Amino acid sequence: MSDNSQLRRHIPGQAVINQVMALQEAVPAQAAIGRILGVNPLTTEAKPWYQGATAEIAVGKVLSGLGPEWTVLHAVPVGVGSSDIDHVVIGPGGIFTLNTKNHSGHSVWVASRTLMVSGSRTRHIPNSAYEAQRASKLLSSALGMPVSATGVLVIFGAKNLTIKERPADVVVLSTQQLVRWLRRRPQLLSRSETERIATVAANPRTWHRNPQPANDPGALHARFLALQQKVQRAALIRAAWVLVAACLFVAAILNLPF
Repeated sequence: MSDNSQLRRHIPGQAVINQVMALQEAVPAQAAIGRILGVNPLTTEAKPWYQGATAEIAVGKVLSGLGPEWTVLHAVPVGVGSSDIDHVVIGPGGIFTLNTKNHSGHSVWVASRTLMVSGSRTRHIPNSAYEAQRASKLLSSALGMPVSATGVLVIFGAKNLTIKERPADVVVLSTQQLVRWLRRRPQLLSRSETERIATVAANPRTWHRNPQPANDPGALHARFLALQQKVQRAALIRAAWVLVAACLFVAAILNLPF
């Protein structure tokens, strides 16, 4: 595949997975006692990146069900540094930039441009709006005609998502709502327009001033899956130890003399 369509090869979460693996490379092999006790193999620095990767992978899996009339690009590098757009979606309903946030187990509350996670204010909505504006400008320049992208903030894993007032310039959705919402958009683009925009969007030079060759997505995915299996296995072992401790506690109580 040519460099002009390199972004079609990107896997969901590619940028954050790269960050996770880079942080984990310096970690020595886990000692046997750590494996026996179920110690999480992730470093403190890698944990938030890992959480971000799991959310982007989950959203990518959902987006794979959109159908052939849609083009989905993942981990699109943008600007001059290491920033990226989690997902760019192009189809009959228009152009969408997706900003995925993992808020597993938290309550998310939205009112206009304010989004709070378990009571803490975030900049998710302004950041998502800026991302869409930036994409609109870059795509318009590359296409030689004005186009507009819609910013979508995708909330993954939240305990609940409460929207008191919808933001004017960003759509806030849960992962479960995403595909249905996209499919229900009124048609704005013809098939030929969609294909032309998708071709331009797949070119890394549309987005980044100095795009770099990407790591082999297949090899990167395999390494992340191996790490994910270790993380999940450690969590199961910790849960088993908690169950053993609870059983021993109950047994001790039942054996107490009265």
